Amino acid sequence: MPSAASAGRGGGFRDVYAAIDLGTNNCRLLIARPSPEGFRVIDAFSRIIRLGEGLVGSGALSEPAMARALEALRTCAGKVRRRRVTRLRAVATEACRRAGNRRAFQERVERETGLQLEVIDIEQEVELALLGCAPLLAPELPEALIFDIGGGSTQLAWLSASGSEAARGRSGGRELRALASLPIGVVTLAERYGRAVTEVAGFDAIVAEVMEALAPFRRQIALDAALAAGQVQMLGTSGTVTTLVGVHLGLARYDRAQVDGTFIAVDTVRSVTRQLLALPLAERAAHPCIGEDRADLVIAGCAVLEAICRCWPVGRLRVADRGLREGILLSLMRPASEPRVRGLVLP
Repeated sequence: MPSAASAGRGGGFRDVYAAIDLGTNNCRLLIARPSPEGFRVIDAFSRIIRLGEGLVGSGALSEPAMARALEALRTCAGKVRRRRVTRLRAVATEACRRAGNRRAFQERVERETGLQLEVIDIEQEVELALLGCAPLLAPELPEALIFDIGGGSTQLAWLSASGSEAARGRSGGRELRALASLPIGVVTLAERYGRAVTEVAGFDAIVAEVMEALAPFRRQIALDAALAAGQVQMLGTSGTVTTLVGVHLGLARYDRAQVDGTFIAVDTVRSVTRQLLALPLAERAAHPCIGEDRADLVIAGCAVLEAICRCWPVGRLRVADRGLREGILLSLMRPASEPRVRGLVLP
């Protein structure tokens, strides 16, 4: 099985690249070839596996959760072989970072699938996600907040363009000024609050908890003046925001092409959230953009999103159905001499 370590950096247009993202809730794969515009996706896979189920209480990955993840990873490995992938990076995030049995799980993954699973730290995860979604940032707005509401954690990053570049409306480079990672995600919240997560009181309790957790980061970045001047943009890259857009658009089935890059007003987000709160679990599960696997998680995600919007009232969000996997692909494709995102350089 090819790996990023053995393949090195960069490559030619004949190479086939693959990125696997094993998160707390999902297992995702993208396979692509380089193109003049960046890359062209030739295969993809996504499955909800809930790897972090029960992790908060036990401190370890459970056997059922690992079995679900391994089944998904075997599917990924089969696609990698069939597509003759030459350069591959497979990463795991929050659930594996927390798990006391992560090394045993990594060894089992390699033994049963042939994949070398790399557990990356928070800084690497944010760096790669920023690289993947940076093209959606508006160059004319100097300040940017990017967030990812995950299954086991929520990350936020503050990026800032230099004043001279922003004033001239040039895209230029953006500086990664600060980042925060909260140990709060949709899976952990849904497990902790149980049925109460779908009630108004439970929703409000989550919003209050997340706002309290965000308070130190809010004080650190001090964007009130920039918000008042309309100089801040917000970009969300998570299943919560893409699901909300799909519901808002009334899609008969989820369509990435109609969701990625879409703007949605915060008032619209709140309206859709109220609609979802009013629906019984079975009706949420029946919605084509939610489904059974997300029906008990989407409200927790909406509560985290509401807390973020209250802390930084920007008026509207841009939604990214892209992030970590795309960032992995771009990092594998670029020459070794190119600067990294960490240390502040974004295209």
